[in-house]
Amino acid sequence: MRHSLPIAPQFYVTAPQPCPYLDGRMERKLFTALQGDGADKLNNSLSKQGFRRSQNVLYRPSCAACNACLSARIKVADFAPTKSQRRVLKRNAALVRSASSPWASEAQYALFRDYLDSRHATGGMADMDLFEFAAMVEETPIRTRLIEYRTPTPTSDDPYEALRAVCLTDVLDDGVSMVYSFFAPELAKNSVGTYLILDHIAIARELGLPYVYLGYWVPGSEKMNYKSNFKGVEVFRSGAWDPLRDVDDYADELNPRFVAPIAEQVARIVLPDQHR
Repeated sequence: MRHSLPIAPQFYVTAPQPCPYLDGRMERKLFTALQGDGADKLNNSLSKQGFRRSQNVLYRPSCAACNACLSARIKVADFAPTKSQRRVLKRNAALVRSASSPWASEAQYALFRDYLDSRHATGGMADMDLFEFAAMVEETPIRTRLIEYRTPTPTSDDPYEALRAVCLTDVLDDGVSMVYSFFAPELAKNSVGTYLILDHIAIARELGLPYVYLGYWVPGSEKMNYKSNFKGVEVFRSGAWDPLRDVDDYADELNPRFVAPIAEQVARIVLPDQHR
């Protein structure tokens, strides 16, 4: 079904499918194409309203029965590492960061396959081949960087052995957005997933940007608990960014009575150069 604002772009809704985060729930997404000369402005505007990018599409959960998927970001000025996070930084201090244009390689894909096979063997990306992986990395109409992490002294000339983690990262006008990340499965013991977030906080500071966008946080989902461990997390709720509170404060998000109709949701979206 198509829904329109007074001016482009057009918004569409996906068919319901099982929710990957909450058992017994159905997922539905509101999405629009990201293309043309205004792609950067549209991405910046909609990212501030809870949307995320996947290739040349911007989407936001728009489920009929709940609002549990809340876009999350870290306010860099309010962040301070915990003792545990300082230990994570120390454990991963040997990793060397480099940034490049979003161009896929066989070494990245090999690492990506190991990551999926180890952690998400039955997930939606489990059957992704090299060409689909390249599309995920390279099909971006906005300012995107590929952040790679390597060991400084690899034991061989094999680039896969040196490559330890990767994050596809968008650079917004107010922050960096972690689109997708993956890493060598054996580094899970070093909490390298947490390290990537910590390093993106450092990247945002280096760039003078106030936020790190993390994707969605879902109250009640164990898969998303780690995002609540960072000081300074905000979630987009009822049209505004608010500091993350105790999980019990989000019980209404699981109630269909609090879900606005699609047409009303679209009418509330603010496009670039528009004002509420």
